[in-house]
Amino acid sequence: MPRHGPARDRRLGSGRQPLGELPALLLGLVRRFQFTELVRYYNSTVLLAVFSFVNGCFSIGIMSVVALATGAPFIFPSLGPTAFLVFYTPTAPAASPRNTICGHLIGALAGWLSLAIFGLTEAPPVLTAGVEWPRVGAAALSLGATAGLMVLFRVPHPPAGATTLIISLGLMPHPWQILVLMAAVVLLTLQAFAINRLAGIAYPMWAPTTQAVSPVPPDRAGRAADGRGGPGSRDRGA
Repeated sequence: MPRHGPARDRRLGSGRQPLGELPALLLGLVRRFQFTELVRYYNSTVLLAVFSFVNGCFSIGIMSVVALATGAPFIFPSLGPTAFLVFYTPTAPAASPRNTICGHLIGALAGWLSLAIFGLTEAPPVLTAGVEWPRVGAAALSLGATAGLMVLFRVPHPPAGATTLIISLGLMPHPWQILVLMAAVVLLTLQAFAINRLAGIAYPMWAPTTQAVSPVPPDRAGRAADGRGGPGSRDRGA
């Protein structure tokens, strides 16, 4: 008689990587579209690599098409790490829409204000003009302000550190470019919401979920809480 449920999932891909160890997004899509047989016959690390390749091409490809159609810079380097974050670890607080949008906004504003403080709003980018002391000050101030403000407002999003440097180094120094940058971030966030929800992942509407995920399975956590299991239970009973 065939077995179903968690035991069957653990057997899929045996000798390679169990289905349950796949990142949540790929796991959800595999189950939704009933592709579990792929994990039985193929190394799930390879499947994850192929999925990451396709998803990266798709998400950034859309941004590139929009940039081509509008002539506006809808694609920039810090979108890459953001895309990886929201699709590979979608339930992490840093991947939530609030952290993603607010983090990039903080980075963009900090970068532009640093340019203004050091009188670099009309200066050529560092790639053509080279590094001078005002540029050193703008870069340092922008990154420091971005890091401090993200911590202060509790919206950490590591790729925003790249965004602020893109601006403070003069690569996107104009206010209209910052508006386009933020529109691109919002568009990528909408993609992340749609794809993650399609996979059955509770990707948040805005703020990250506050419920922490325990690394201890519930049955073991319960035994540890009442003294019937867990590390050191024998010592306590001795």
